[in-house]
Amino acid sequence: MSESTTRQFLDFEKPIMDLFDQIEQLKTTAAKNNIDLNPSIKDLESKVQEKKKEINDQLTPWQKVQLSRHPDRPYTLTYIEKMCTDFVELHGDRNFKDDKAIVGGFAKLDGATVMILGQQKGSNTKMRQIRNFGMANPEGYRKALRLMKLAEKFNKPIITLVDTPGAFPGIEAEERGQGEAIAKNILEMLQLRVPVLCVIIGEGASGGAMGIGVGDRVYMLANTWYTVISPESCSSILWRSWDQKEKAAEELKLTSEHMLNFGLVDGIVPEPLGGAHWDHNEAALLLKSHILKGIHELQSVDPETRIDQRIEKFSRMGRWEESSTT
Repeated sequence: MSESTTRQFLDFEKPIMDLFDQIEQLKTTAAKNNIDLNPSIKDLESKVQEKKKEINDQLTPWQKVQLSRHPDRPYTLTYIEKMCTDFVELHGDRNFKDDKAIVGGFAKLDGATVMILGQQKGSNTKMRQIRNFGMANPEGYRKALRLMKLAEKFNKPIITLVDTPGAFPGIEAEERGQGEAIAKNILEMLQLRVPVLCVIIGEGASGGAMGIGVGDRVYMLANTWYTVISPESCSSILWRSWDQKEKAAEELKLTSEHMLNFGLVDGIVPEPLGGAHWDHNEAALLLKSHILKGIHELQSVDPETRIDQRIEKFSRMGRWEESSTT
């Protein structure tokens, strides 16, 4: 089976798909006729890299939203598998049930024990339903807080991987205290005595992201988004239709570059050329290096100072000044 049929391509990635089809045709011809077409194949492979770079340099905010949702993109468990060893998943909030939309547990990162957790969307239709498409219920946020408090008890750094279209908006979630669960997590994460690093690895929507997104360092992967509402929902509110989602994405200023310029995140983690979905191993290595650097920097700061800096960091967000007019 050819790579163009095993991979899924977005509409703006079609030029890359066409090149893969040409490569496959050359490989088939070479095998059938027993001739050497390697120079032509290598030339097309170089063109694939060039096309990836060309597309990457011209991405619109809406295209970055699409990349953040790419079905081949690595999710939380993929990053845990590729960055960590000895992962032990912990379950349940000790109150209601185990929310499959959030996974987490202790693991070894470069030989040191950490608590790592995040939203998990699921890699196929059945698992997406089980994981509720990464939309956590209150018990998911309560499980996350339980794990973070456990890490604090044993003085282990906390890593959270954010990838959610939002907290689950169902009636039953509201009945069980969705807003309270997220608000409590924000309050408690501000006061954790251990280093906390948060990374938006896909979608970072609203309170669903903030429920595990308060840390000493907040990073975004290059092709991710982070804002109060999805472009589709913004479009439906402002224009009564999803048809303006691309314009909404532009106006929301939701890309990693925008967030860094606004001072809402601390850094951008580069992705493999074309996006994290092209090379999970490289994506994990790039993310791991940023996390290790962040942990090293934070562990040299005493807990009280770290807490004060964390509170000040988030308190600065949203400040504004009103100038008097004459």
